[in-house]
Amino acid sequence: MDLTETFLDGEQIFDGHLLQVRRDTVRLPDGATATREYVRHPGACVVIPELRPGVFIFERQFRYPVGEVFIEFPAGKRDAGEALLVCAQRELKEETGYVAAQWTHLGRTHNCIGYSDECIEIFHATQLQQLGQSLDAGEFVELFEMTLDEAEAAVRDGRITDAKTITCLFWARQLAR
Repeated sequence: MDLTETFLDGEQIFDGHLLQVRRDTVRLPDGATATREYVRHPGACVVIPELRPGVFIFERQFRYPVGEVFIEFPAGKRDAGEALLVCAQRELKEETGYVAAQWTHLGRTHNCIGYSDECIEIFHATQLQQLGQSLDAGEFVELFEMTLDEAEAAVRDGRITDAKTITCLFWARQLAR
C-alpha cells in the first residue's frame, strides 16, 4: 500500500531566526486533498557525554515553551552548512566546557514527526577533558553527573521527560552491554 502524500501547493506562514512554519496542500493516497501545517527546523545534534564508564554529564536548563527546567543531554541546532560532528563538538564545548578525544555517531531521532521535520543526530563522546564553558548570551545551564541507572530511574519517575534524552539513554544502555 502506498501511504505517500504528494505536495500540491504551499506557503511559508512564518520565517523566524530558528524556525519556519509552512502550510501545504497535499494529495492523499486515496486522491483526496488535505492541509498540513508544520515546522521546518535546521536540524540539531545531541551528545551523550560519558565522563567515565557508566557516568554521564547532564544539564538542567529552563525551556520557555513549556515553562519548566528540564534534565537533558547537551544539544543544539546546526548552523547553516555545518558538519554534524562539528556541531556536536561545538555544542558539547559551549554547554559543558568539555572536549572529547573519541566520538561515535550512533544514529538519529525525529522528536515531533506530527508537526516538525527536525532531525537530531546522536553522538557518543568519551575521553573527556574539561576546558571551560562558553555559553551563548542568555543561555543558563547547570551541569551534573548521573549514572545510567540513575538516569533511567529519572525517566521512570518523571524527572526526565525530554524525548531526545530518553532516546539517548536507550543508546547508552546498548553501549553498556
